[in-house]
Amino acid sequence: MEIKALRMFDGGFMNQPFAFGGEEGKEAFDEQIIYRSSLQNFLIDTGQEVILVDTGFKASYTAPAKKLGAPLYMGEKVMDYMDAFAALGYKPEQVTKILITHKHPDHSDCIGYFPNAKIYIGTEDADAMKLEGENIVRAQFGESYKNFPNAQQVAPGIWFVEAKGHTKGNSIVIAEDEGIFYMFHGDVTYCDAALKANKLSIVFEDKEAARQTLDRVREFVSQNPTVYLSTHCPEGYENLELKRIMKL
Repeated sequence: MEIKALRMFDGGFMNQPFAFGGEEGKEAFDEQIIYRSSLQNFLIDTGQEVILVDTGFKASYTAPAKKLGAPLYMGEKVMDYMDAFAALGYKPEQVTKILITHKHPDHSDCIGYFPNAKIYIGTEDADAMKLEGENIVRAQFGESYKNFPNAQQVAPGIWFVEAKGHTKGNSIVIAEDEGIFYMFHGDVTYCDAALKANKLSIVFEDKEAARQTLDRVREFVSQNPTVYLSTHCPEGYENLELKRIMKL
């Protein structure tokens, strides 16, 4: 199994109230404390299948400009999503599955560019996006996986896991390879510092569910050697490159 990052933005920042303020409120944190930000999604090559975890913005997307005091600045563009995909040496026709963690466009905008892909997504988010067609697979969470009660295996060693909160249909993806667990968590946290500090971001649709998901993620990470693959901070691709196990 090979896991690769598709890097789209880098060199950005987010402030602590944005990354940590979901429960105590933004005013409880210091806006002058900032964390690095970026944007990347991921690809899993199993040797038999090419599977995408999320797809980023279309090329027509215009990112907000850098602004002093902004809660989140993604950074400077590295590449458009489809250019980043092509740079890894693949063609759209090779992709067999796309696992969408949630409906937001930085995770789902380019699903239409992969003609042979089945698109797995939580039911609530599929409904919110009004997705229809034979290639749309609304998640069937009929199994438990480790400490997560609702999951389904979508390929050998690859699990699509219900993880509500950030959105009502939010999911995470966990891939097992050579005794290591790779967790593609979407936006359960926006930066690794928030996972370590046990803090929710201010972006959620169901705060109680988001707290339950974060608790389960932290329990999983504490019990299993996990490479934590974030979408919105550079540790996402750095952890992957180093096979760095998350320590809480």
